[in-house]
Amino acid sequence: MAYTLERFSSACHDILAADPGPKGREKVCAVVREVLKDDEFVRTHLGDDVPERKILFEDPELGFCILGHVHHDARNTSQPHDHGPYWAIYGQAAGETIMTDYEPVARPGEGQPGKARPIKDYTLTRGMAYLYNEGDLHSPRRDGPTRLIRIEGKNMEKVKRYPYERVA
Repeated sequence: MAYTLERFSSACHDILAADPGPKGREKVCAVVREVLKDDEFVRTHLGDDVPERKILFEDPELGFCILGHVHHDARNTSQPHDHGPYWAIYGQAAGETIMTDYEPVARPGEGQPGKARPIKDYTLTRGMAYLYNEGDLHSPRRDGPTRLIRIEGKNMEKVKRYPYERVA
């Protein structure tokens, strides 16, 4: 059955209303994986006209956002980051994203960036979705164009976060 944005957002809402914790988020990941296989959904919501960050849906009750990301070029550098007191799901619709997970060496403070050491690299390919819970440090890299669906536990444009620097 084809997905519409309404059907997708409603499924995410229902799951997260019933279980907002990590187990509920894993269930949302499963829905994201199904949506990523829907060629019509991807064409409709991740076309060439979509910018690097576009809010497709923001849940008025729970606060989570569904975003579309279309990147036309490679990006080889990205600093480690988390999503503050919130979580995120990255879903790969096209292209490949190389993700790096980190362990914190030093947490950031006001005016002082944190330090993070890389611990694992892996590649997200079409149809894959990955959950980053609160405090999970990661950074994306891409060698070419990509299209992603991302769900943020809260619109990150409204959340103060502290930077991290990568250390060896």
